[in-house]
Amino acid sequence: LARRGVRSRRSTEVHALQGVSFSVEIGESVGLLGPNGSGKSTLLRCIAGVQPMAEGRVLVRGHAQLLAVNAALDPKLSGRRNVMLGGLAMGLPPAEIESAVPEVIEFSELEDAIDRPMRTYSSGMKARLTFSIATMTNPPILLIDEALAVGDRRFRRKSLARLRKLQEQAGTLVMVTHNLNEIRTTCSRAIWLDKGVVRMDGPADDVIDAYDDEQD
Repeated sequence: LARRGVRSRRSTEVHALQGVSFSVEIGESVGLLGPNGSGKSTLLRCIAGVQPMAEGRVLVRGHAQLLAVNAALDPKLSGRRNVMLGGLAMGLPPAEIESAVPEVIEFSELEDAIDRPMRTYSSGMKARLTFSIATMTNPPILLIDEALAVGDRRFRRKSLARLRKLQEQAGTLVMVTHNLNEIRTTCSRAIWLDKGVVRMDGPADDVIDAYDDEQD
């Protein structure tokens, strides 16, 4: 049971997840789908150990890395400084981040803009940098929260290829995205969350088809 809310004189408590229970085998690729507010991102944060839980427990064998660094970045700083900031937010040692900087710059295709303040970037440039930062690590368990919002179609294909390579090396993937086609092409299994509970858990195509039918 994970809760979220705003404390005030009249505190409101929202049960973001209720009775959610499942296991993921080594080598599985699982997509989490559902409408906004269904608990998908909260669930990823619980698995990563960054979301306090009121009840229940999460058992993880190995290190689970949440690839969602948007909140850690500072638009006043340069792209290069934000690479360092994002890496530190993911728990990487400074020396490892320093060695990864050239590859992050090359992959993001921001060589000419990397030393400009990030506030001067277009939305596509910001998305490319964020994705490149988020995927510069290679943990055994990948947790991805909308990491594929990367702008144009060409870079999206490039990003999907990178994710597949990381997935092969990591072995286990759990991802959140509103793009159901990305779940079809990347995941073998899907879990449909609705208002904090599991509506359906099974093969990705079956779950997506059922979810699609209800949206029509």
